[in-house]
Amino acid sequence: MSRPQTTLLVTLTGRDRPGVTSRLFSGLSPHDLTVLDVEQVVIRGHLVLGVLLACPDSPDLTAIHRQVSALADDLGMNAEITLGSGEQSRQRGRLHVTVLGNPLTPAVIAAIAGRIAAGGANIDKIGRLARRPVTCIEFDVSGADPDALRADLARESVGLGADIAVQRGGLHRRAMRLVVMDVDSTLLQDEAIDLLADRAGCAAEVSALTAAAMRGEVDYAAALRQRVELLAGLDASVVDELTEKLRLTPGARTLIRTLKRLGYRCGVVSGGFTQITDWLTAELSLDYAAANTLEIADGKLTGRVTGELIDRPGKERMLRQFAAQAGVRLSQTVAVGDGANDLDMIAAAGLGIAFNAKPAVRSAADTTVSVPHLDAILFLLGISRDDVEAADAADSALAASVPER
Repeated sequence: MSRPQTTLLVTLTGRDRPGVTSRLFSGLSPHDLTVLDVEQVVIRGHLVLGVLLACPDSPDLTAIHRQVSALADDLGMNAEITLGSGEQSRQRGRLHVTVLGNPLTPAVIAAIAGRIAAGGANIDKIGRLARRPVTCIEFDVSGADPDALRADLARESVGLGADIAVQRGGLHRRAMRLVVMDVDSTLLQDEAIDLLADRAGCAAEVSALTAAAMRGEVDYAAALRQRVELLAGLDASVVDELTEKLRLTPGARTLIRTLKRLGYRCGVVSGGFTQITDWLTAELSLDYAAANTLEIADGKLTGRVTGELIDRPGKERMLRQFAAQAGVRLSQTVAVGDGANDLDMIAAAGLGIAFNAKPAVRSAADTTVSVPHLDAILFLLGISRDDVEAADAADSALAASVPER
């Protein structure tokens, strides 16, 4: 039976500056060592650099220690060298635990770390994905049961006032290729039908039906027909004027722009109306859209919708159709919504996200986002704010360099 491999862990800490990594490895290069692992992080100019090395059974620790210590003294840093045996294997079942907070307090981190430890799992790495408009920290965790940890942290998140997502690591998250969103109160801040009802003089009645349908208290299809009937006789020009009043949710443009830059397909599926989704498709360059169509005759709304009804089952049906058209598995889809009519598509998607949602949706979704910034969804996909801003800056620089014709 072979003996365990002898290892050295060399750690440098102190003020960061150019050349630290190069100088450390140059100092180690004369010795009979093999690099097994490297971890480096910089926080507010403070560097932590760890190098795990395999070495002969009887390494010249005195020479290595002298060389590393001299380097650390010259750089004004601290050095530590630890002799060990073997490299700890990384456990299977790696997870990403993503936490969003505004603000993000120490109590939140303590609670998450405590639940991970209580489950016998280990935190391998912690990193920041964003500092604004929310703070987002991600833990790489190994050895955890995903369902148990997700349930534990879901219970914790309610009292902590933070959003916590637990997702499988590895290729799973990188495989997400299609994002489908609800429209009213998700991609848009508004409920379009409520704005139409305001013009028709039936705002209170329609708003009450909308709220009940979104909470799942009444059948969505029946509530939709009742609300549309109340709009009968409204001039069709009001629908066109509505797009000037609709407000995109903060971060919507950033979300769509970034996803499409990365090769994602983006779509919307709405219990609202094609007159709105057509405008959104043109405005945001969406790939797919499905909604109900308001029937118009003689320039007036008839109080009916035409075509195939997009209700709760219809939303799931369209998610599956979009996935087929995009050539991706359902496990590669992300569904985002806020109301009861989004529940089926959220359940069917590879990742279901409740965005500022009703309680029934929050409890059914894989994860929640309760901040009013739609681009926070990017962080759940492992995309950092720094990467988004760098890409935007590069595109701006490229556009500025192109001469006008």
